[in-house]
Amino acid sequence: MSSAKPLDGLLVVSVEQAVAAPLASCRLADAGARVIKIERSEGDFSRGYDRAADGLASYFAWLNRGKESIVLDLKSAEDQALLGRMVERADVYIQNLAVGAADRLGFGSESLRRRHPRLVTCDISGYGPTGPYAEMKAYDLLVQAESGLISVSGAPGPLGRVGVSVADIATGEAAARAISQALVRQARTGEGAGIEVSLFSAMAEWMTVPLLHHDCLGKAPERVGLAHPSIAPYGGFTTADGTTMLIAVQSDREWRTLCEEVLDRPDLARDPRFATNKARVEHRDETDRAVGEVFARLHDDDLRQKLTRSRMAFGTVNDVAGLSAHPQLNRITVTHADGTVDLPAPATTADWDEPARRAGAALPALDQHGARIRAEFAR
Repeated sequence: MSSAKPLDGLLVVSVEQAVAAPLASCRLADAGARVIKIERSEGDFSRGYDRAADGLASYFAWLNRGKESIVLDLKSAEDQALLGRMVERADVYIQNLAVGAADRLGFGSESLRRRHPRLVTCDISGYGPTGPYAEMKAYDLLVQAESGLISVSGAPGPLGRVGVSVADIATGEAAARAISQALVRQARTGEGAGIEVSLFSAMAEWMTVPLLHHDCLGKAPERVGLAHPSIAPYGGFTTADGTTMLIAVQSDREWRTLCEEVLDRPDLARDPRFATNKARVEHRDETDRAVGEVFARLHDDDLRQKLTRSRMAFGTVNDVAGLSAHPQLNRITVTHADGTVDLPAPATTADWDEPARRAGAALPALDQHGARIRAEFAR
């Protein structure tokens, strides 16, 4: 079996910082691309978010393995010329500067593609290049709020952000996917591509189902905590041991199985208030009460055995300590100048990256590769 990675030999030049663009280029680096990370003199500001990862910032440790770092002053004619020579050899150019900043510096994607027709460019922004919000600063929390995500997340009561940077993550993943598609076309036709992705557009797409409920039914889903706005029973119920056990009933057939084999209440399956999902949602309080009364009498081990035997979908509410000790958690180890950091492995697995899951690529120190890159791309 070949150990070649799909993007071996490709060069990605990324003027990046924070989360979305570094995540996109990280996915390309994982697939074998050489990624040169362009940083300002103070470095990607995610380097300073915290010191949680063995003295390094957790976000930076997560998103920058396998890259090369060079510090450039993009207002300097000399460094502009150097970046121009790097882009000339590149297959992919990524940037997430403020809208219009790359154009003002002479590195707008459209002008670069005119000079280099094979180049794949990807511009990442908060709200896109046009429209009334185009020049607004956009960070993950702000886009969670503007997209309506916060309004449908969590339990009734005070609003709260989703606990991880989902807008940034969705954007980075979308960018990596589009770049990979463009590289396939580039290999087949020799044509480059211009890709634009924004945090807002990524979150707006994720909000399709609540939006359709609003636009077509006249009412958006309410915040229902651990429940599901369209399915019942679906959520958390307290056991006799005080554990919150989650179940997800996806069909009326599964409901009948739950009633007969777990709840020992076959009569509930025949009750017209509960016979269909539509009826159960309409009678959600009664449905949840019937399930909750049985769960409250069962100890964790007994309930788990019943749920497992009946092949019901279930789980428990973990905290982060529970994730850290979870038997299904796979990790990779990345190295840095002073040691190593263990990270969750990427979600996808492929035969070409199996060795990297045992010992991940290194994290770059600021400008670690600067001298070598300058010599490589000298006139």
